[in-house]
Amino acid sequence: MPVADDSLRAFMPYPDVPVASVASGPLAGQRLAVKDLFDVTGYPTSMGSPVFLAASGVSATTAPVVRQLLEAGAQFVGKTICDEFAYSMIGKNAHFGTPVNAAAPDRVPGGSSSGSASAVAGGLADIGLGSDTGGSTRFPGSFCGLFSIRPTHGRLSLEGAAPMAPSFDTAGWFTRDAVLFETVADVLLGEDTSPLGDEPELHLADDVFAFADPTAAAALRAAIQRATLRIGDIRGQDFDVSDIGDLVVAFRRLQGREAWTSLGALIERYRPPLGPGVAERIAFARAVTDAEVESASIVRDEFRARLARILGSDRVLLLPSAPDVAPLLADGDVELDDFRTRAQRLAVFASLTGFPQVTIPVAQKDGAPIGLSLLGPAGSDRALVALAHRFHRAAALRLA
Repeated sequence: MPVADDSLRAFMPYPDVPVASVASGPLAGQRLAVKDLFDVTGYPTSMGSPVFLAASGVSATTAPVVRQLLEAGAQFVGKTICDEFAYSMIGKNAHFGTPVNAAAPDRVPGGSSSGSASAVAGGLADIGLGSDTGGSTRFPGSFCGLFSIRPTHGRLSLEGAAPMAPSFDTAGWFTRDAVLFETVADVLLGEDTSPLGDEPELHLADDVFAFADPTAAAALRAAIQRATLRIGDIRGQDFDVSDIGDLVVAFRRLQGREAWTSLGALIERYRPPLGPGVAERIAFARAVTDAEVESASIVRDEFRARLARILGSDRVLLLPSAPDVAPLLADGDVELDDFRTRAQRLAVFASLTGFPQVTIPVAQKDGAPIGLSLLGPAGSDRALVALAHRFHRAAALRLA
């Protein structure tokens, strides 16, 4: 049953079509909001774009990842707004609007899974299904004070999901609390292919923290310090990110080429009006050359191998989920472009390697949330979620 009062403007205004779910199961009674790039029987799929919506038709099937949640007892309450073509991290859609960030109403919700994060943060849903290509669950999770995950690339099925950049696309989810976050992980993830050891090493990436606003970084470091009282020592070290600019360029070029492969024919045929920022990114994607793709692929392969060596089988990297709290709704294009540039330096670690990253709400700045991320080896997703739960409890400890 869709929400009766979408006061957060988080949902697409589709006609109410009943979606069956089982009456019992580990997620029984939990309300599920689904990002509008996953197919649900009886509903169209917009991918945040009016032209994609017009071309999609009504789906006759439900994406397997959605079906898993329904078969565990979750109750579908609607499809949520996302950024146009899922090609933004801010959460503003020029066609369907900007969902409200319930944790900081004067700030953006983050994208591209903006509506799912908004619905969960504002209590209109308990589970928000989203996707992450270049930060689309990690940034909304951080901005809205939620638990969120970008799983190991390929861990969850993307059948029945509109592709953006397939070698980067992942499905992920949001919850308000750690217990439900783990329960969803039990339903979706199954057994780890590379579980962390009983006592994984936690490493704070000092040079990566330098990419964050100093006040935000200090708030995250204070949460980490609290966690050491229960978790144990956390090692600080530099990870040599002097080539971060090259990594970001490689990601943008590979993402751009794949986005144009996925969306270019539709855009060329109909030439739809594109929102601010998205139009520029589509133009960039169109212009990526074969030589740039070849060079970027080498950078990706080398970085993935490098980070795999650093993490081994039992190390977890702590880093800011975002460079700062969410930008203000009133910020202009220049401020948003600057934020996006800084944010990509943090997103690229998981995006370029495909390794899992969990965001947990542990800190605030100026009354707005900012999340801390735990990044682990490929295939360690379920163990990483459990560790994130332990870490969150430890970070919440207050000294007398």
